[in-house]
Amino acid sequence: MRRRHSQRKSGRRRLAAVAAAGTVALTAAGVSLVACGVGRERPGPPPALAPDDAQAPTRRPDTIRIAPVDGARQARPERGVTVTADRGTLGKVVVRAKGTRTAEPGKLSRDRRTWRTRWALRPGTAYTVTTIGTDDTGQPTTAVSRFRTLRPDATFTITDVTPRSGEQVGVGMPLIVTFDRMITDRAAVERSLELRMSRRVTGAWNWVSGRQVVFRPRRYWPAGQRVTLVAHTTGVRAAPGVYGAASTTGGPYTSGFHVGAARISTVDVRRHRMSVRVNGVVVRKAGISAGKGGRRAYTTTSGVHLAMSKGDPVVMTSGWMRVTDPKDPRYYKLKVRHAVQISSSGEYVHSAPWSIASQGRENVSHGCVNAPPPFARWFYAQSLRGDVITVSGTDRPLEWTNGWGFWQLPWSRWVAGSALKRPAPVQRPASVQRAS
Repeated sequence: MRRRHSQRKSGRRRLAAVAAAGTVALTAAGVSLVACGVGRERPGPPPALAPDDAQAPTRRPDTIRIAPVDGARQARPERGVTVTADRGTLGKVVVRAKGTRTAEPGKLSRDRRTWRTRWALRPGTAYTVTTIGTDDTGQPTTAVSRFRTLRPDATFTITDVTPRSGEQVGVGMPLIVTFDRMITDRAAVERSLELRMSRRVTGAWNWVSGRQVVFRPRRYWPAGQRVTLVAHTTGVRAAPGVYGAASTTGGPYTSGFHVGAARISTVDVRRHRMSVRVNGVVVRKAGISAGKGGRRAYTTTSGVHLAMSKGDPVVMTSGWMRVTDPKDPRYYKLKVRHAVQISSSGEYVHSAPWSIASQGRENVSHGCVNAPPPFARWFYAQSLRGDVITVSGTDRPLEWTNGWGFWQLPWSRWVAGSALKRPAPVQRPASVQRAS
């Protein structure tokens, strides 16, 4: 009996201990016990999340993309810079080469979501692009890219522009650009040649060779016209591995000229007459003697010639016919005064006192236009490069490749010689500047 009673008392003590322990645990957990009723929760801090359950805040994608990307080391200059706003719009974009203060020009699209540089970049140059915009929630956005353009294997440059910068020229004057090496991608180079004019005039480029391109208006220039060439050839890819070299100033090659009075002369070989019109008014006439014919070499060419150069005096020989032996009856060597060159095949308008008796009556020259000394002196003094001299009355046409015979080509054929097969775009206004 005592053992059973002891066991019952021991059992009650264990239950009490368990109950007490449970009370402590529940109290610690934030639950209070009221008599034998149900416990109520007290306010307390929420349980902490385990690291695996934590969620990182959602990151919105970049709103502005820049190409070339930040850190690029071999960016292609001809591709320039493109900035795109995936969300929102662009406000300001600045592209600047290291060590310069002038930003690269560019154009923003109408929807203000895309900006592109207008011209190629300099080869082997570090650039920084800084952009400011607004995202689709109205918040300001910025982006920066720093990159370097590639160093080309070879470069090309402009070696000559005719006419000279600042020169006054005639209404037929072509604009001739010569490069120091062959151009393979002519379209790319042609696109880099910007023209600015005081009056918009339709004209086109024509590649007369792999190293030379010529601009000619559809019709003669208007008197007083001002024309500026701005050649953005720096960074243009002209052939595989060949890019336009940067100018010494870092800017584009610039050259300009202006057009004088409309001086147009006509030479009628059959009637042996020459007349000069200035701005549509005949100002002078003279009897002349042209090529005597009989042989093609002695026949004056018919067509639209331009004054190319002039000299006083000019020594003329029969060497152009490969006749250099003084004993040859075809040989001649003459020093002529007031000579204006009108073709590359040796034709001039010049003073010829030895043929005065034939002038106005018969053709006795080796192909040149012999003129009376007073008229030749006056014509020489008045002439500008690009003045028009139209010859008629012979069966030998001037080749369009003979000197500046570019007006011999009809307009459709001239445009066909453009790499872009279309007239060149023109900007206004123009300003005549010195070559850089």
